[in-house]
Amino acid sequence: MELNKIIETSNNNITITDENGIIQRSHPGHWSIYGMEPGSYIGKSVYELEKDGLLSPSINAIVLKEKKPVRIMQHTKTGHVVMSTGYPIFDKEGRLVRVVSYSQDQTEIWKLKEEYEQLQRKLKGYQTEVEDLREKEFGFQSILARSNTMQQIIKTINNVAKTDATILFLGPSGVGKSTLARAIHNQSNRSKEPFIEVNCSTIPESLFESEMFGYETGAFTGANKKGKQGLIEQADSGTLFLDEIGELSLALQAKLLKVLQEKKMVRIGGNKELLLDFRLITATNQDLEDMVKKGTFRLDLFYRLNVVPILIPSLSDRTDDIPILIQHYVEKINEKYQTLKKFHPSTYELLMHYEWPGNIRELENLIERLILTTEAPMIYPSHLPPAIRGNSEQTEDHHDLISKEEVEGKLNLKNTLEEVEKQLIEKAYKRCQTTYQMAEYLGISQPSVIYKLKKYKDQFDH
Repeated sequence: MELNKIIETSNNNITITDENGIIQRSHPGHWSIYGMEPGSYIGKSVYELEKDGLLSPSINAIVLKEKKPVRIMQHTKTGHVVMSTGYPIFDKEGRLVRVVSYSQDQTEIWKLKEEYEQLQRKLKGYQTEVEDLREKEFGFQSILARSNTMQQIIKTINNVAKTDATILFLGPSGVGKSTLARAIHNQSNRSKEPFIEVNCSTIPESLFESEMFGYETGAFTGANKKGKQGLIEQADSGTLFLDEIGELSLALQAKLLKVLQEKKMVRIGGNKELLLDFRLITATNQDLEDMVKKGTFRLDLFYRLNVVPILIPSLSDRTDDIPILIQHYVEKINEKYQTLKKFHPSTYELLMHYEWPGNIRELENLIERLILTTEAPMIYPSHLPPAIRGNSEQTEDHHDLISKEEVEGKLNLKNTLEEVEKQLIEKAYKRCQTTYQMAEYLGISQPSVIYKLKKYKDQFDH
């Protein structure tokens, strides 16, 4: 009775066989993971069970053969992963008379380990892609993209980069229109000439004409005595990039159209015509066709700009680009601030599913903020803003299941399994009212819960 009680209340599933491999005693609830009914195993031969595929392999059979302690991982027909350890028992004459084995169902822990390794492999793949994209001769080394949409856009702008065709970038703010414009200039025949970028929304209308067209000496009160070269004139022989072109008033649109049509201009207060030769690239986050219908944008200017229209989708519509952009900015910002911060794979997963209303600009700003404000070397989901983190239970799980050894790169299977087991027990302890509820939550016996609480409770975070 004592022996049976010890077996039933043990935190391990104990099985005892004789010298012929016949099962003498075992934990009553142990065999369900092998697909057998309670009690049906007594008197069975482990060799027969192994032959039938129920034990794959039998730890007791291995110990009977090798006559020494053995530890193995078993994979059952029911899909469980079991860690088993067997020990031989010898009589006074040295004959092997019994084998006692201890087994623990490691299925949940194994799944967590595999999930973590899968996330790590995915992250490694993203890092490799960043390196590959840097090395590829797209002609646009500054553009990191793996989505089909962006790959097609890169091909399109690569085809037109060597020409002088006017390009109109369309799409929401922060998607990288200015980066693409500069990339086109760098690959054009004008790459050694100036690239002049003008954000039309940041220049007051009262100053726009003088800034764009320049002025001669004494053109108006407060003017520079030496006069000033305008931004359009500065772009001569190079590329003029007008961002937020939809912000121009109708009056300024008319003046700009004249320069584009005639390729010449006169400074304010001057009378000398300046011949100009520049490549024009424009961008807007507004619907110019709709503005034309409403009368707020000139139709003739729209036709002049809309030679090669390219729509850049929002970041939420090309999520395949997010991981490599994150990796790029992490490396860039780490180098900038001389830090060594890393993003946990679970953090990548949450960032992949965020809507990113500010697109790439928002992503870069967030990464810089996280690297500067997070003290830990690894950035977990809990470090993310609530809007991105949400109430995802998975976020907590992934954060909780990572040990200090993992952060420092000193991972080994035994320590990882113990750390994961401890954190699962702690999580169940916080959620459940009784040890019976914990046992049901964890899928183990109530005596096992008591044993594990004694083992780990003093290590819980308070």
